[in-house]
Formats: sequence, structure tokens, C-alpha cells
Amino acid sequence: MATNWLPFLLSLLFLSFPISLQSLQNMYEVDVHSLMPSNVCSSPKDNKPRLRVVDRYGPCSTLRQQQGFSHEQMLSNDQSRVDSIQGHISAVSGGANKSDPFASSKTIAQYGGSFGVANYIVSIGIGTPSKNFTVVFDTGSDVTWIQCEPCQRYCYQQLEPIFDPSQSSTFANVSCNSDPCNDVGYACLGSSCLYGVRYGDSSYTVGYYAEDTLTIAPDVISHFRFGCGQNNNGTFGAVAGLLGLGPASESFVSQTSYKYNRIFAYCLPALSSSTGYLNFGTDSNLPNTQRTPIFKNPSSQFYYYLNMTGLSVAGKSLKIESKVFSKAGAIIDSGTVITRLPPDAYKALRSEFRKGMKQYKMAPSFSLFDTCYDFTGLDSVLIPSVGVQFLNNVSLDLDPNGILYVLDISQVCLAFASNRERNDLGIFGNVQQRTFNVVYDVPNGYIGFSPEAC
Repeated sequence: MATNWLPFLLSLLFLSFPISLQSLQNMYEVDVHSLMPSNVCSSPKDNKPRLRVVDRYGPCSTLRQQQGFSHEQMLSNDQSRVDSIQGHISAVSGGANKSDPFASSKTIAQYGGSFGVANYIVSIGIGTPSKNFTVVFDTGSDVTWIQCEPCQRYCYQQLEPIFDPSQSSTFANVSCNSDPCNDVGYACLGSSCLYGVRYGDSSYTVGYYAEDTLTIAPDVISHFRFGCGQNNNGTFGAVAGLLGLGPASESFVSQTSYKYNRIFAYCLPALSSSTGYLNFGTDSNLPNTQRTPIFKNPSSQFYYYLNMTGLSVAGKSLKIESKVFSKAGAIIDSGTVITRLPPDAYKALRSEFRKGMKQYKMAPSFSLFDTCYDFTGLDSVLIPSVGVQFLNNVSLDLDPNGILYVLDISQVCLAFASNRERNDLGIFGNVQQRTFNVVYDVPNGYIGFSPEAC
């Protein structure tokens, strides 16, 4: 007889707790220790011909012996990058400062966000014969450059030997009167073009604008133009330089359009102890890609603009007026760490996230973060899902490592930050992009996202 009551009892249980059951569907049960990076590199086998992406301070990096920034330094550098990007766009839109030689119409392209937080690296080859160099890749920068001998004033200490142009049979300086020099050059030395890039944290590189053979295994690209830096200083660490993936004419993406059709994709690993990839060409698209349009800003050609439209927590769409996002605008940036939201949008996210985490002890605020928790003594936690929406009904449910930023187990924070002003540009940062295949399809005018790609 007792078994006849079982279906009835189960139905009563379901009817009694519909809200709890629904909310559990939009929660992540997370092993607390899985949020912490390991000291051992976890690198899955990847037989595809694409570049291996690693955190430059993690155990998978050849630069791992170099000490990374503290959390406080990193977040401070991240804010410097955000300030420099927002200031750059504001200056370009409102008129350049004529007293600043880097802000004139001819040299405005020689600008980048703060370099110190551009923390994902790949290996490329330069010259004939090819020599390998470890470089940061950055969608917020356009000019590719590496350090070159002879160093005229100052070269910082990098991992590999500094590139010596005299040892490459295919090296040549770019002519001062050429169109490429007009795009990036700010001065001439004889008939040779000079370039300069200044970053938002006052790092800089100056030298000859040159061309040589570039190897992106297994592809070999002839006559690739890049900066041959002979006076370089700043927060470059031990990398040899930078691979610029911005949209401007001098970027790697534009220079190789004949080969890759201005299509590339990357997957940023969930933790600094794991690996991702950087890929070029049409095979960067995956079948389950959600696509949102790239917008052109008539005042600025230097970033990839998109339209953020909303946020959700635990499957619940937050009540945020659409003008909150449209008034500020947004870009996607591989070099900014923490996503920046309009103040009203951040407040709504913070409020709803705290409701979903009320069973956990809060921890003190830290730097950019005002919503932190103490997970000491816990083996697992339930955290609400967080979704970010973009135009075209694109809805991204973030990986748990894209929701939380771990200072240590006693201080785990919501990994978003508020802009200071309502009109400040929003930025979709690299923490929130983790584990997605993020494809930039410039000719078709969209950025696509596919989950759980690395």
C-alpha cells in the first residue's frame, strides 16, 4: 500500500518547492578548490594548427620564473588601462590635445591601453631564418612590435635573445614616404620610417618601422610590417613585444586579410594553470556560435564595439533600462581584465547576486570589488549563474571562473566593476570571456561566442 502513495508524495514535494527547484537549475555547485589555480600546468592535447595561449605568469608559461603582479597592482593597472581607453576615445571624439604629440591626427594610432595587464601570451617567429619570440596578444592594440638590436637608449630584459635584424635575410626598413609609414609613422630618419607607441601606463616603445617574414605556425607571412623597438621601457615584463589584433589598417588582422580574411578567434583558459588557443581564418567559427554585431564608431577606428543590452542572475533578467547600456556604449577587449558596467547596471547586478549568496559570510571589499565572500572551511558552494546579453538575442551564461575573482579562499569576489560615470564606455573584459571561443568575423560584421571551448 505504501508504494501507492509515492507518486502523490512526490507531486506534493514538487508543488511545495517550485521556486527552490527552479533556482537550483540556475545555480552552479562549485568545488571551492577548483577556483584556485594549480602550480602544475594542465594542457590538453591539441592537434589543431593554432597558437597556444597561456597566462604569462602561470605555470604553463615559459616566463613563469618571472614574478607577477600582486592582486592590488594588477587591479590598479587594470583601472589604468580602463581610464586610458576611455580617455582615448573621449579625446578622439571630442578633439585631440594639440600639446600632446601622440594625440595628433597622424600619431593617434600609436596608442595602447595599459600594457601591464595584457596577460595572455603566444609564440611567433620573426625573420629568416625564423627566431621564436614570446609576445602578448591584444585586441586593444594595433601595432605589432618586438625589441630589436641595437638598443639605442634602453631595452628591458626579455626571455629570448633580442631580435637582431642584421641576422635576417628578409628584413627591410619601411620607406618614409610610403602609405604604411603615413599610417603609423611620426618621424623619419633619412629615408626610414620611425614609429612610437605609448601605453596608458606610460610604457613606451620607439624605433624603426620595418618589415620581415612572420611565422604563425604553420603559416609563413612575407613582408609583415612591425615596430622594431630600440628604445623600450615600462611594464613589459619578460615578453619580447606585442601582437596587435585591433581593427586598424596596421594591425596583424588587417595586414593578413588576404590570407585569413580578417577572421580570428581565441579561447582564454579558465585558470592561469590551464591553456587556451588563438586561431586565424574561417575555421575559427564553431557550429553553436551566438553572433552579435560589431559596430563602427565614426570617431574611433581602434576598438571592437558591441551593444550590451542586459544582465541576468540565476536566470532572472535584471530590470535595467536599455538606455543605461546604449548611452555608454561598449567594447570587447582581450587586455582589460575586469568587465566595466554602467553604474546603474552594476548596482542591479550586485544587489541580485548578493541575494543569491546571502547564505555565505561576506568578506571585506578589495580594490575594485565591493562584493566578496569568505569560503574558508567550505568544500563546495552554490553560486547563482550570471548572464550577459548582447544585441541579436545573444545571451552568455558565464563560466564560474568568469563570475568570481579569487584573491584567496577567504576573499572571493564578484568579478565585475562599476564605471565612475554613466557615460563612461563599458568594457567586456577577459575574465568574463574565459572558456568561450570568441570569434571576430570582421568582414561579416559580428563577434561570436561559443561556450566551453577550452
